[in-house]
Amino acid sequence: MKASELQELPVEELKKRLADEEESLANLRFQLATSQLESPVKVRLVRRDIARIKTVLRARELQQPTLAATTVEKTS
Repeated sequence: MKASELQELPVEELKKRLADEEESLANLRFQLATSQLESPVKVRLVRRDIARIKTVLRARELQQPTLAATTVEKTS
């Protein structure tokens, strides 16, 4: 999953994907602990996807107050 693809998604979809990825990470960690995981690289990939999603969500969160502040300044 690329960051450019994530930036096009709405916030609700990002939050849904974040929950899915976190659940997937929990399952992978369980498999890793029980020696059932075929490729430990999958854990790293899921962690990176989670980080990408959180980064996009945080960037949007930081943009919103800026937009609100500019509309208040224009009306004054």
